[in-house]
Amino acid sequence: MTEHVLQFQRTKPAGRLEKAGLFLRRHRTPIIAIQWLIVLIYTGLVVIPAFLPLPPESAHIWDNLRLFAQFCFWGIWWPGVMIATVTLGRVWCGVFCPEGFISERVSRYGRGKPLPGWLKWSGWPFVAFICTTVYGQLVSVYEYPQAALLVLGGSTVAAIGVGLLYGREKRIWCRYLCPASGVFAVLAKIAPLHYKVDRAAWDHHKDKHKGDFEPVNCAPLVDVRRMTSASECHACGRCAGQRDAVALSWRSPAAEVLDAGNPARTPDALTLAYGVLGVATAAFQWTVSPWFQHIKMALAEWLVEHEHFALLDNDVPWWLLTHYPEASDLFTWLDGALVLAYLLGGGFLLGSLLLIGPAIASRLTVDKPLSWQRFTLALTPLAAASVILGLSMLTVSHLKAEHVWLGWLPAFRIALLGAGCLGSLALVFGLLRHAAGGLPRRLLAGVAMVWPIGLMATLWTLVFFVW
Repeated sequence: MTEHVLQFQRTKPAGRLEKAGLFLRRHRTPIIAIQWLIVLIYTGLVVIPAFLPLPPESAHIWDNLRLFAQFCFWGIWWPGVMIATVTLGRVWCGVFCPEGFISERVSRYGRGKPLPGWLKWSGWPFVAFICTTVYGQLVSVYEYPQAALLVLGGSTVAAIGVGLLYGREKRIWCRYLCPASGVFAVLAKIAPLHYKVDRAAWDHHKDKHKGDFEPVNCAPLVDVRRMTSASECHACGRCAGQRDAVALSWRSPAAEVLDAGNPARTPDALTLAYGVLGVATAAFQWTVSPWFQHIKMALAEWLVEHEHFALLDNDVPWWLLTHYPEASDLFTWLDGALVLAYLLGGGFLLGSLLLIGPAIASRLTVDKPLSWQRFTLALTPLAAASVILGLSMLTVSHLKAEHVWLGWLPAFRIALLGAGCLGSLALVFGLLRHAAGGLPRRLLAGVAMVWPIGLMATLWTLVFFVW
């Protein structure tokens, strides 16, 4: 949008936070330059380490590119992205993400084909997240840059392909197919920063200034006029000041979940329960789980006793299962099958157990707005704490290797897990405060919701302080 049009739309003084949103809109050129810089850094850190030799035992993060890239991606980047999403909304997606930026840029020169119906299915981000998470564990994406290039590079190539096929200057990949999109959509619901749309001001401006505005190019295809959730908004600032009705604003982190007028979507609830709290938790925990090791040893002994050695073979391609002889890290077919079973079976079992609480609470309240989906979304603060705790395990592994003092770590973990549990409890009782039904039913509903919160707290306590 040109400067004079934007100035024309501002008919009231802007606050400090609102000015920050307008800054993003007015200064697209330096933002695009930053995005190109991130693309170059991202490409270098993904591609170059994959062709470097295994680092020697004396190597450090600061003098070995392989270790440095691993620490950047899995020790800083992913935890930082999740923290940013919980606090600032999906600003990573809109301002920094290299995949989304590249997909949008190449779509300028693509075929611009109409979107097929199958591509619009709301379940693709969930399916993509599960597949990417499981496959990443099978090939040890956190440990080996070849696997990181395969997973991250493959995702980027897919994003470029989608951009070339569909949409003109739109982020079709981000909206419908990105593996992380569903997770970001859930976590952004509790972000205290969002772009607030004043529907009345929008309609008033439309009636008063017919045609005297430039339509905003919303890359993720959000209907800005009707936007009430931070889930799909990429927080890029392009719509800031639009029709004098869109502004970057503060809100209560509980506002979106407690708002009965804001729909609680089934895909978001399933992503939270089965994805973030289910499969992702299993992915973080299987390497330290004694249950996994006991099952593996028992099955291996049984196979040896009965002379069934095929599953104990480790001659597997590295792109299918972890296979790095030089590092003495070789997955057998049995390892692969058990990891697959633990992540999918264990993750979906955990997700189903977690949904018992929301299902019971919804039945007890007999209040249509208080669906099981909305009660499930009340677990969002706990989901945020869980995924940050899990990703920080990778950060801790790198710091331990560098002999960094970590005496503060137990207190940090307890505080973060406690904050997640208390945040979810606050949302639960916020939902029950005005629920229909008598006090006994509401109390029982609250007790039911203590079950999933207590279950997750117990699992993380086992990981950090028992196992």
